Amino acid sequence: MSHTAHIPSHRKPRPQRVTKLRAGVAGGVLSTLAVAGTTGMANAAEPVTETIEMPTLTADLATAAAATADATQQAADAYKLQADKDAAAEQAAKDAKDAKKKAEAKAEAKKKAAAERAAEERAARDSERTTLSTASASTASAPASGSVSAVISFMKAQLGDAYVMGATGPNAWDCSSLVQAAFKQAGVDLPRVSQDQSMVGTEVGTSNLQVGDILYWGGKGSAYHTGVYIGNGQYLDAANPSKGVVIQDLSGYPASGAVRVL
Repeated sequence: MSHTAHIPSHRKPRPQRVTKLRAGVAGGVLSTLAVAGTTGMANAAEPVTETIEMPTLTADLATAAAATADATQQAADAYKLQADKDAAAEQAAKDAKDAKKKAEAKAEAKKKAAAERAAEERAARDSERTTLSTASASTASAPASGSVSAVISFMKAQLGDAYVMGATGPNAWDCSSLVQAAFKQAGVDLPRVSQDQSMVGTEVGTSNLQVGDILYWGGKGSAYHTGVYIGNGQYLDAANPSKGVVIQDLSGYPASGAVRVL
């Protein structure tokens, strides 16, 4: 035994828990390192998985971008088409408006010209009527040939006048009023209506007509139309509302009979 064995030691023994604590810390650190290492290894494997999925994501984005670009282009095309339609419609409306104005101006000019022409023709007829009236007054006692000339001249002066049932001139007539007014120029007073006019004078055959003979259509005493023969197979009459006072061919509308008063 040592000579110091009976002397108690004054040094404090080291607590064993410290060593154990340190060992525990060391173990925790090692565990942490181990876990970190494991986690690191696990994390090291993850980029491989993400790298594999990237092409799919990139393709989806590219498809979406392409679809957006197509939609944008389609919208732009639609806007342009609508703008073109609007411009075309506006131009068409403008053209139609211009065409309407031109048509109205042309119609107005035509109407004005027709009115001026009608006024000139009416003035010419009025002047001719005045001349005929003066001539007939001075030749009332002239021979029959002169009287026939007055009848025919008066009737020709009315060419182009209107036909109106019951009218007696000076610008509109019916068939019998025109015949009555014409023979009045030769000093002959005829009945007013066609039925009575077919009964005057001397009956003559339609194959032996002379200028100035009164033609009638229908039965004698019940005639519905009269006119005056002017020669060359023609007659002059106030025909109907659509024709007015005209010269016509007997071959187209043969008379039923004729009477001679001059």
